[in-house]
Amino acid sequence: MNSRVQVLGMLLATVFLLSACATQVDRVGMEEEHDLSGRWNDADSRMVSEEMIEDLLGRGWIERHRDRTGEMPTVIVGDVRNLSHEHINTQTFIRDIERELINSGEVQFVAAGMDRDAIRRERLDQLGNVREDSRSPSGRELGADYMLTGTINTIMDVDGRTEVAYYQVNLALTSLADNNRIWVGQKEIRKVIRRGLFRS
Repeated sequence: MNSRVQVLGMLLATVFLLSACATQVDRVGMEEEHDLSGRWNDADSRMVSEEMIEDLLGRGWIERHRDRTGEMPTVIVGDVRNLSHEHINTQTFIRDIERELINSGEVQFVAAGMDRDAIRRERLDQLGNVREDSRSPSGRELGADYMLTGTINTIMDVDGRTEVAYYQVNLALTSLADNNRIWVGQKEIRKVIRRGLFRS
């Protein structure tokens, strides 16, 4: 009888341990914020891009450009460099910036970097492979008036199991015609992270 109780106890303990180690996945809405590690995440990227682009669009340079040229300004996003201590996928941040710019309806937006190169390769491929009346001709790209560039920086302060992570995002809009800085923006995020006793 005693051995049966021991076997049953061991089986129950094994089932408990296996269920405790099982992976659980919950689908959550994109508007919900989940900050598990204290590191830069998708919520930070969205918040910073929305607030900085709102500031950028409200500074009067668009109206001045329209008054001077009679046209909507054309913007391209250049490099946004990660100078922080952690891995940050700057491409997702750049996409958030692009989305905010395009959806504003205040500026025209042209592709940059790998997107532009892929489009040019496709146009080149069309030369020998696509009917002439449906071909996209070369030499008709829209040139950018302004380039948006920036950096993401961090400072970490650690005392025992408590960390303060300070993120500083700097963006600058520059006229391609004369290198004149049109706008400089800065957004800061400060996070206090308290690590558990057995967490690294």
